[in-house]
Amino acid sequence: MVNKTSFQLAFFAPKYWPSWLSIFLLYTLSWLPQSWQLALGRALGRLVYRLMKKRRKIAEVNIALCYPELSSQEQTAMVLKNMENTGMAIFESAMAWWWPEWRIKRVLGSVTGLEHVDAAHQQGKGVLLLVPHMLHLEMASRVMGVKRKGIGFYRPHNNALMDYFTTKGRLRSNEYLVGKRDVKSLLKALKDKKFCYYLPDQDYGRKRSVFAPFFAVPDAASTTGTLIFASSSYCQTLSISTRRDEQGKYHLAVQPALENFPSGDEVADVTAVNQRMEQAINMAPEQYMWLHRRFKTRPDENAPSYYR
Repeated sequence: MVNKTSFQLAFFAPKYWPSWLSIFLLYTLSWLPQSWQLALGRALGRLVYRLMKKRRKIAEVNIALCYPELSSQEQTAMVLKNMENTGMAIFESAMAWWWPEWRIKRVLGSVTGLEHVDAAHQQGKGVLLLVPHMLHLEMASRVMGVKRKGIGFYRPHNNALMDYFTTKGRLRSNEYLVGKRDVKSLLKALKDKKFCYYLPDQDYGRKRSVFAPFFAVPDAASTTGTLIFASSSYCQTLSISTRRDEQGKYHLAVQPALENFPSGDEVADVTAVNQRMEQAINMAPEQYMWLHRRFKTRPDENAPSYYR
């Protein structure tokens, strides 16, 4: 569990100087008007689209697999918008980490469905909130923090200095952070009736996974980790959708609890989770993290990769 972070003198070592330069640049740019930052992000995203062909290929494959009903032209247009949103996400992370609350409130469009959270707490339960990997996730978390402080799942950054700033920024909108392998601490948070974020939508490999439908892919490797927490008698499982509108405001909508969940049928339960993720992603599919190799794990280990 992390509820504070400490600065280290070692951060002044030469190996961190490039990181300091990046942090100084991002911090400085974060004080520009939001519209300017998002415009810079779009431009950066177009550069990513042209230069980072491997990442673009992953997005192209994912979108083609998930939206086969779209024409090739529509898929290409979505990929470009997705790259633009990828560039914007860098600036949105800086906004989330360093903006004062009065600036956050200016871009708060709407937060609905909090009555479902309150209902769970009135029943003496904590909330496991299923969250998709939207590119603006850092800002969505900060916006939610205006209304409800949460418990965030945490994976340490490989760079200790970046980890310091990332953790410090996330603690502005969360009570504390829980390590991604710290099952006991998240179960305790649920027992304490906390509001806990959980991201179940990526491919974490074969371990603790089943193959279940995700969009048009019938056999996507999907984590059963959700069920460990949802099975707790202290837990009620909800989900959320988030999107940024054309004016740069963020809209968050908490959805009602999953019914008869978990049912004991792992594939059926994970499918229900995937369906909630699909519904949330479809609110703004161009803003989703399609750069992740979502379908890298195949049921047949000898099957060719989608991403070759």
